[in-house]
Amino acid sequence: MAGERSGEDIVSEYLGQNPQLAQWVDTLRDYCESNKQWVARREFIVRNMETFPTVKPGVPSSSLDRLLSLSMVWANHVFLGCSYPQAVMDKIKEMGEGIVVQDAPVHKTTKDGVMGRGKRSATEGDTDSCLKRAKCGANEFDSRPAGRTATWAVGQKSGPPPQAPADHQPFFNRLYKAVAWKLVSAGGFGPNLDHFEILRSCVESCKETLACVFVPLKDIAGLPAGRTQKEGHVCEIRCQTVYMGTGYGRDESAAKAMASKEALKVFQGRKVTVKICRRRYKGKDVEDLVLLDEQPRSQGFPPALSYPFQDEQLEDASS
Repeated sequence: MAGERSGEDIVSEYLGQNPQLAQWVDTLRDYCESNKQWVARREFIVRNMETFPTVKPGVPSSSLDRLLSLSMVWANHVFLGCSYPQAVMDKIKEMGEGIVVQDAPVHKTTKDGVMGRGKRSATEGDTDSCLKRAKCGANEFDSRPAGRTATWAVGQKSGPPPQAPADHQPFFNRLYKAVAWKLVSAGGFGPNLDHFEILRSCVESCKETLACVFVPLKDIAGLPAGRTQKEGHVCEIRCQTVYMGTGYGRDESAAKAMASKEALKVFQGRKVTVKICRRRYKGKDVEDLVLLDEQPRSQGFPPALSYPFQDEQLEDASS
């Protein structure tokens, strides 16, 4: 590994000698990364794999999730000037030592934090600025006013409009990044986390709020297999009218915790996508906005507890 070769050349040569590893590593590329960003983050991943001995190519694990999350945080810091809690910054600087990024962006600093390319300054808690990525798809920056969703149901048939997924995608791209670094700070996704608090804080850092709907379990029709008991509650979580998860518990608090855990599971993949999907609501099939990961689904969604897109005609027909 001596000589004048760059770290990028060494990593490329190593992957060339290990084609199966190279093929797997390429699946870790984020859909909106430029070639320059990916080559740098790929070097970060490959260099640090040996410090995560439980990481096995093609095998999901909490260690892999942590490595990938740290690589994203490092790339955000290098290319966007994002700052994170000091413990996280110290960790990624240590892991990124020796990686040289040619023509890396220069970020001006102010007393309040980092300011890039004439835009407003970003403080540690300003997730909006930190989470935007260079050269992403057009939808990444196609932000809509927060009140846009409130007017959709006026003058249209029931159900989300065709442009709804594209309208919501920029927000959930930002939320994905907020959740990623929050889980890094918490040591990764696990059963002992306060899932609702993590989800709530990330959503609020993106200037939005969660909506939770509770219904007694005995009032729910069409429960998934194994959920035939009549005691307890069901909780459905939405954000910006988009369905995120359903949870079952002995009381509202337990149901909310389970719904939050299910919602956070969606953020374990490489990206999240807003789509229009069919769900059951009050005994009828309706089109709903749903947040999905890249994992194939073996069964349908739980029945909807709320439906933000209904008009008076659907309300009358369902009553």
